[in-house]
Amino acid sequence: MSKIKISAVVNTRNEESNIEACLKTLRFADEIVVVDMESEDKTVKLAKKYTKKVFNHKNVGYVEPARNFAIKKATGNWILIVDADERIPRSLAVKLIKITKQKEADFVRIPRQNLIFGRWIKYSRWWPDYNIRFFKKDKVEWQDKIHSIPITTGTGINLDPVKELSILHHHYISIDQYLKRSIRYSKTQSKELVNQGYILDVKDVFFKPVGEFLSRFFAGEGYKDGFHGFVLASLQAFSTLLVYLYVWQEQGFKPVHHSTFIQQWPNWLKQKGKEFVYWIYTVSIHTANKKTTRFLLKLKRKLS
Repeated sequence: MSKIKISAVVNTRNEESNIEACLKTLRFADEIVVVDMESEDKTVKLAKKYTKKVFNHKNVGYVEPARNFAIKKATGNWILIVDADERIPRSLAVKLIKITKQKEADFVRIPRQNLIFGRWIKYSRWWPDYNIRFFKKDKVEWQDKIHSIPITTGTGINLDPVKELSILHHHYISIDQYLKRSIRYSKTQSKELVNQGYILDVKDVFFKPVGEFLSRFFAGEGYKDGFHGFVLASLQAFSTLLVYLYVWQEQGFKPVHHSTFIQQWPNWLKQKGKEFVYWIYTVSIHTANKKTTRFLLKLKRKLS
């Protein structure tokens, strides 16, 4: 029987500060494939210290097209997708090798620890952050759209959401980095919306960002991440706002009827204000220690 071969695939773009630390954790793989998207630093030179399979791909602003290209260059039976700012701990590597010797799965969803602004974010919809990253070749394919969900065939499994079996992701390390990526991603997403026939609804400029904040900070329990959770929810709300502002720009800054906007925005604010009040009471109920306090808070929430 031929040996099951694991190909680790890494896509890069100006990752000289990350690439070596990433590739060092992939030495358990039988093959490492790096596909670079027109880096202007030493990324390619450093990558060649760890593998001969380094290829070039046009920089299209996001990773999905280059990822599919990289997978085609891999020769392994199993593919492991890793970003340059990610690390594979030894315990996870051992688990993945074990999976290749079994017949229980065609693809694997792996949890990720997202380190953002120096802290592991455990709430805010950032954990366990499952991603399909390990799969039999030809069982998974990415669509050529930003942040698209991969198309899968066969049987999938989820690894346990524990630190030992998760990818370590050194995500955003500064506000500047977050904002630069946000602008790039938002522009791409806005163009996709326009290409799909979306016409700006001014309500979306208000409701979508506020909804994103509520989803992250309250429904996603981002408040448990403290100030980090608040900042992240705010930044992600801003990123959502950018998407719709760029749509407005793409459509030529089409004028919004002044009187209609003036009449509507107080009602929008009132509507979302009620949601804020609901969630504030809900958080207070969950964090209250006494049953009587929880009862009174529930009553106030119902009456609010």
